[in-house]
Amino acid sequence: MIHSSQFLRRALLADAVFSGVSAVGLTLGASAFASLFNLPEMLLQETGLFLIAYAALVGWLGSRPSAPKALVMLVIAGNALWTLASIALLFSGAVNPNLLGTITVVAQAIATGVFAELQYVGLRRSGDAVTA
Repeated sequence: MIHSSQFLRRALLADAVFSGVSAVGLTLGASAFASLFNLPEMLLQETGLFLIAYAALVGWLGSRPSAPKALVMLVIAGNALWTLASIALLFSGAVNPNLLGTITVVAQAIATGVFAELQYVGLRRSGDAVTA
């Protein structure tokens, strides 16, 4: 367990809000976004459903004065992998988004990478929790 720094808690909560808004938009508007971005509707909807659970977990972590260090590290690693996977998706040929879709995928990849970095900095500022 760690005593979460205020910086870490804010970074986690910002990630939860960003992910939660994305989750609602992608889950409820997958069809509209699919045609707007030329991305598969199922990919967008499944991403939205995943983000519902992710946002809940990250929001819970951000609301706690102490948190399991391993879980925070998992979130950071997950964000870093999400960033890489998003860019890899564009180069894979598995999808063929239009310009707006490409810009959107790159922008969310950058945002997710920034969250990973902010959370890492916040983790480094956090202190070890004393267990009795």
